[in-house]
Amino acid sequence: QVQLVESGGGLVQPGGSLRLPCAASGSIFSINAMAWYRQAPGKPRELVASITSGGNTNYVDSVKGRFTISRDNAKNTVSLKMNSLKPEDTAVYYCNAEVFGRTPAGLYRSLDVWGQGTLVTVSA
Repeated sequence: QVQLVESGGGLVQPGGSLRLPCAASGSIFSINAMAWYRQAPGKPRELVASITSGGNTNYVDSVKGRFTISRDNAKNTVSLKMNSLKPEDTAVYYCNAEVFGRTPAGLYRSLDVWGQGTLVTVSA
């Protein structure tokens, strides 16, 4: 009953920019950390950026200075602004959140929620 929906992926040329928004919906009491992961073909999923409810951020070294994660706690949203994109940024990007919400059984508990993923392709 809690879900994350991403959007904003697509094809962009090297050096270009994209913004990936993600919205949480459902029976949510609170959201702790939110994050973006990515998975390139043939590679494991990696953490790209994370942000706490207080706004503290963390980035993988390969995107520092180029990507910015932000969130709106009132709207239960998180966004990833990606600048100076490189071909190696090509991947499926997944939104993730630590949510205290209601399960289908009607119980409130901590949930690790994932979005369905959105494809970002950086190519000339």
